[in-house]
Amino acid sequence: MTEILTAQADGILTITFNRPEKKNALTSAMYAMLADALEAAESDAAVRVILFVGNGGAFTAGNDLQDFLNNPPQGDNTPVFRFLRAISTASKPLVAAVTGAAVGVGTTMLLHCDLVYVGAGAKLSLPFVNLALVPEAASSLLLPAMIGHHRAAELLLLGEPFDADTAKAYGIANAIFPDARVVPEAMLIAQKLAAKPPTAMKLTKQLLKHTKGDVAGQMALEGEHFRSQLKSAEAREAMTAFFEKRPPKF
Repeated sequence: MTEILTAQADGILTITFNRPEKKNALTSAMYAMLADALEAAESDAAVRVILFVGNGGAFTAGNDLQDFLNNPPQGDNTPVFRFLRAISTASKPLVAAVTGAAVGVGTTMLLHCDLVYVGAGAKLSLPFVNLALVPEAASSLLLPAMIGHHRAAELLLLGEPFDADTAKAYGIANAIFPDARVVPEAMLIAQKLAAKPPTAMKLTKQLLKHTKGDVAGQMALEGEHFRSQLKSAEAREAMTAFFEKRPPKF
């Protein structure tokens, strides 16, 4: 049975963690499949949005520790680092539907997603220090920027599980749904995103992630993209559809 499932329809690539007997713990082979899927999606114009889900009641229990001990990452091109590089540089919207356990990378990967929806019973955790490890996926940078130093220190230094309410209160999750509704609700959001103009979507995501510039520099970058988009075919279609009172076709 394939431990990473991919399905593509209507502009949405759904990537499913499919190792339910191990709470979808990730092996080196699974990381390779994830990296392959993300790298292929980046150059596939038919993919507008990527949705992550987990089978069997868990999102992912994080790294399979035995596999990690047997196959420790040795360089930047090993599967785990290929996956982290791919998810952190993805130009298309990433949506996550989280149910059950989201441990380690199961939580840090959410910091690279654009929209995150969690089930009421979700349990997230960052137990790196407890395993004598350190944070990964740039979480030591992204998490304090998102939730502040003290909250980030609490999550990363203590490594204790936190619930859906905390994830939403901290801004790690957008919304909470009943566990059985998380994937359907996330799919509805993905469908909304997939119907929007793709270049404008990618450029807006790029602008959102461009946080190093000052206000003037950011306005200049926004203006450059705005002027370019104003001349684009998809902008003409969006405005024409608005005036014609019909759904746009991108």
